[in-house]
Amino acid sequence: QVRLVQSGGGSVQAGGSLRLSCTASGDMLSFNVMAWHRQAPGKQRELVASITSRGRTNYLDSVKGLFTISRDDARDGSKNTVYLQMNSLKSEDTAVYYCNYRQGYQNYWGQGTQVTVSS
Repeated sequence: QVRLVQSGGGSVQAGGSLRLSCTASGDMLSFNVMAWHRQAPGKQRELVASITSRGRTNYLDSVKGLFTISRDDARDGSKNTVYLQMNSLKSEDTAVYYCNYRQGYQNYWGQGTQVTVSS
């Protein structure tokens, strides 16, 4: 089992910035992928950004150049923390943001955090 604990989020005006964090702990494998997804009201959940344990990143086209995903893995393998720095936020970025951790066939989700951008 892997446990995910999210922090960050909140409300901000358009053009502002927010940072999300998510810490994973438990039975983690050396190769894994951590990601951020979001779900706006009435819409399907979508992948915002992902980063592998080797540092390879992938972004949703609409956030490229605005959002940055990064991670900090403890040397002893006890925990991995993924961050999402969100700049130049727009009202369409309003959603619940979920942290995701994948390893092999296992898939885990964080509790979700609300991000609200007002115009």
